Formats: sequence, C-alpha cells, structure tokens
Amino acid sequence: MSFSSKAKGEICRTSPGKSCCKLSELAALIHTSGTIHLEGKGQVNIKITTENSFIARRLFMLIKDLYNASAEILIRKNSRLRKNNSYILHIAKPGLSAQILRDTFILYSDRNGNTRINSDISEELVKKKCCKKAYLRGAFLGGGSVSDPEKAYHMEFIAHSEKYGESLCSLLNELNVNAKLIVRKNSFVVYIKEGEHIVKLLSLIGAHTALLNLENIRIYKDMRNNINRIVNCETANLSKTVNAAVKQIENIEYIKNNIGLSALPASLREIAELRLRYPDASLKELGDMTRPAVGKSGVNHRLRKLERIVEAHKKDRRGS
Repeated sequence: MSFSSKAKGEICRTSPGKSCCKLSELAALIHTSGTIHLEGKGQVNIKITTENSFIARRLFMLIKDLYNASAEILIRKNSRLRKNNSYILHIAKPGLSAQILRDTFILYSDRNGNTRINSDISEELVKKKCCKKAYLRGAFLGGGSVSDPEKAYHMEFIAHSEKYGESLCSLLNELNVNAKLIVRKNSFVVYIKEGEHIVKLLSLIGAHTALLNLENIRIYKDMRNNINRIVNCETANLSKTVNAAVKQIENIEYIKNNIGLSALPASLREIAELRLRYPDASLKELGDMTRPAVGKSGVNHRLRKLERIVEAHKKDRRGS
C-alpha cells in the first residue's frame, strides 16, 4: 500500500466531526470525484467514484449521518492487470440528490429561477476553521495524493477547473500552507513542495501517523545530509592538509639536495627536520615539538620562508 493510500485510510478512521464539517467534507468529495447526472424534468442524481474502499465506506456514513438515507454502492472490477476495483456511490433518488447538491451549494438558483451548477468552493461551507479543515480533508480523499517522502516531498490536488484550483489554493494559504497552482496536460494541479507545509496539512486533516512517519524520514534525511556535509568538509580539509604537506616536503628535499639544511637558520632547520621526520603531523603537532614550542601560525610562517628560499634559489639558477 502506498504512503498516500495509508494516509487516506488513516483519515477515514477519524471522526468527521460536527454536521457542518460533515457537509463540508461531503461537498469536497463531490467536487473532486463526483459527477452530476441531469435527467428529465429538472431531476438529478449523483455518482461519486473512488478506488479506495475506506473512502467509499466514509461517503456512505456521511450521507447516512446527514440525511438518514442509504446510498447504493456499486463495485466495478477493472479488467486491466493490477488495477484496483472502482467503488461507485450512487445516489439515485432525485429528491435526495437535489437536496445534497443544494445543501453543499453545488446547485443554486439564479435571479431568474434557473438552476445552475457552482463549480467553486462556497464561502458558506468554509466559514469556520473546523469546516475549512473538513473541506481540505474531503478534497484530499477525493482528488489528492502525497508522494512517498523517501523519494520526494510532494503533495497535490487535482482540480477540475482553474477557478476551483485558485479557490483551493486560497483556502490552503488561509491556513498557512504554501500551495501553488499549475497546469498539467488538461488538468489544473494544486501542489505543495515543502516538507514542513506537507506536515502541517497532514496535521490539519487528521493524518497524524502519516505525519509522524514523514517527520521521521525528514529527520533521518537531515541527519544523513549533515553527516555527508561534515564528511565532505573533513575530506576536503584533509586533502588540503596532505597536499600542503607534500609541497612542504618537496621544498625541504630541494633545499637538502641543492643548498643543504645546515645552511639554514636554526629555527628553519629545526622545522624542516621535523617535517621530514613527521610527514603526517599537523602544523599544531609540529609546533608542539619545537623548542620552544610555537603556534600554528609560527610553524606556517617558517614553512613559507622555506618555500621562498626555494623560489629564490630556482630564480637565481634560471638567471645564471
């Protein structure tokens, strides 16, 4: 089972809350995965399709709780290999369908008394914060998905129109969840990329176990990235130290073979002999071995002097 399916299953096990929240969640489910069938004499019926049996059961209970009525659930077996069955919740009673659509503000009458379909999110459904959360819960169940955080931080909602996508974006941003809208092929997609905002939304819609799993993965990834940065930094520093030591030894060997270490001042001869004897020692370790001891800057200063002696000697030889 995918991370997204587990999150949806967890949400379906939570309480839908008060009647106003149930209605908001039902409206979102109809908006994102429902179809309205217009029949003769102005009658309508509703079909809501899902591949998740938990969502089908939750839809059934929402209608049962709100209207004390039962909806028909049809199971369509998919012929394609490895495809899940589809569950179709069918509200065939025209009177009940019309009432649900009007209660969710999906159907309304214009000034001329004509029945219209509202493809936007009605402000009446999301006045309270609890109803905002419920609407987002339904939108995620009906048309949302969240990627496996092991691979990427990505959460999205499929919107049936640009206007609906913009309203969904605004609703998410109202709750301080940074969401953006893009066009993908023939659909509008509301997406969230930041792990922190995905965690916040999972908390708002009641997917607390999914949230904890995602947080654990985020912490592990951050630790792994920090360790990699530290190792890379230490490796780079070690390489720099080794390369510097190799160059220092080359300079001292040049002086030894072409000038003679005995020709050097005592302090320079001392550091040259110590570097030859301890090629892997750090500047601090070399400084601790001198008499009297000197700091890293003092050791570095002496080694730089040796380098300048080599450069000057090579220049003189080229001049002659």
